[in-house]
Amino acid sequence: MILDVQGATKRFGGLLAVDAASFTVAKSSITGLIGPNGAGKTTLFAMIAGFETPTAGRVIFDGRDVTGRTAHLLARDGLARTFQIVQPFAGLSVRENIAVGAFLRHPRRADALAAADAVATRVGLAPMLDKQASSLTVAGRKRLELARALATEPRLILLDEVLAGLNPSEIRDIIPVIRGIRDGGVTVLMIEHVMQAVMNLCEAVHVLAQGRIIAAGSPAAVVRDPAVIEAYLGRGAAQKLAANG
Repeated sequence: MILDVQGATKRFGGLLAVDAASFTVAKSSITGLIGPNGAGKTTLFAMIAGFETPTAGRVIFDGRDVTGRTAHLLARDGLARTFQIVQPFAGLSVRENIAVGAFLRHPRRADALAAADAVATRVGLAPMLDKQASSLTVAGRKRLELARALATEPRLILLDEVLAGLNPSEIRDIIPVIRGIRDGGVTVLMIEHVMQAVMNLCEAVHVLAQGRIIAAGSPAAVVRDPAVIEAYLGRGAAQKLAANG
């Protein structure tokens, strides 16, 4: 087990964004975190990755309590994340953008640039290394966001809707990239709304609704869970589907 989230809770004033969420992520797995919009998924990611401090609960990363540890220190520990809204350094080339992440492990510029080239190859950006980041398509920017996080050489990477905004062929093309990241020794925890990809990639899925984990298991089991159907489709949906089935 590489990640153990225990009762993670986050309040913003009177708003309870995440309510005692607990789940684990197995080492060398691809694990999904799904749920309706506004469920608290990105806030939960922010607590795990050190961008927010939990109001209560603990985050255990690779056997060590890292609750409240800041993002830059967690990056050194081997935990990286991507962001739902992709914001590359528009004035830099693709290679230079990736090198920003690589400098964490490679202080010499030449070494960081070489590491950036290697990461670009892994995510399918090698032909675009000399292009300005601002010239990339949405799919290219998503790959660049993934590459910048990978360049920090994490052991656990949190992917926040890395497939959002992509068309079906772009999704099909990036699925092997994500699987290749796991096969290369990096554990993946991903927030995703594209259920086809979740079913295809994830060995385990946790479902967050109104800040609470309401279901967990294999993708096939989770999508049949009445509580999950209710969370996505509303009260009475599970019974209606069963009646129509």
